[in-house]
Amino acid sequence: MRLKLILILLISIFSCNKTKTLNLGATINNSKNIQVNKIGRTVKTRFSVPNGFKRIITKPNTFENYLQNFKLKPINSKVHLFNGELKNNQQIHSAILDINVGKRDLQQCADATMRLRAEFLFAQNRFNDIHFKFTNGFNVEYSKWRKAYRLNVKANNVSWYKTNKESISYKSFQKYMQWIFMYAGTLSLSKELKSIEIYEIKIGDIFIKGGSPGHAVIIVDIAKNDSGEVIFMIAQSYMPAQEIHILKNLNNNKISPWYTTKNLEILNTPEWQFSKNSVKRFN
Repeated sequence: MRLKLILILLISIFSCNKTKTLNLGATINNSKNIQVNKIGRTVKTRFSVPNGFKRIITKPNTFENYLQNFKLKPINSKVHLFNGELKNNQQIHSAILDINVGKRDLQQCADATMRLRAEFLFAQNRFNDIHFKFTNGFNVEYSKWRKAYRLNVKANNVSWYKTNKESISYKSFQKYMQWIFMYAGTLSLSKELKSIEIYEIKIGDIFIKGGSPGHAVIIVDIAKNDSGEVIFMIAQSYMPAQEIHILKNLNNNKISPWYTTKNLEILNTPEWQFSKNSVKRFN
């Protein structure tokens, strides 16, 4: 009971918290400038770029390439919550990433960004690079988990102990990630990530506000024009835990689902606002 209480408390404190939804009355039709390929099944092939822009070319086996070519659910799919119910607002997403959300209310905003990063590293067999810190600062290394160590949590103290449990399968990896979802969040992740300038952004970077309330969205595609203007596409999960979805730009229907860095001071997304100084990167 004590552990269960701790889990509930941490989730309630550090998960994404609801804020006032922005501009829900704005038009949601795609601009004529943006062509939507109904049979396109990846981020890269589903959406065109605005006139005058060119999508950046990513290198194979990179996180940027992984996200740009991430598989999408069929067009017009609806966002589901962890319990199978529909997300309340179905008017803010342009596409849904084809990756499960789990059956518990765990994979929320920061969790979704960590999930994508960890899935990429796991697929690359870069097991030593998979590690995240709990909110109390404890570093949880997946390489240790693979050696059959497990976590013991007592109040604010965390320690490893040795077991004989199977530890190298994908199923075991998913169990490791559930621990990350339970005890890490926007507060801990924002401290782990490296701050960058808005003009330096690349695919895989995260706009994040740590704390309670807090939120995080991840950049999944980028394009540029000859004058140096950069546009980007972002994806999120939210609260309750829900499928990861690409957000529409309700403030600029002409380029939606793209957002621009031009004159950007505040990034207005359908469910959150971020400062231009809140963009960070995995080390």
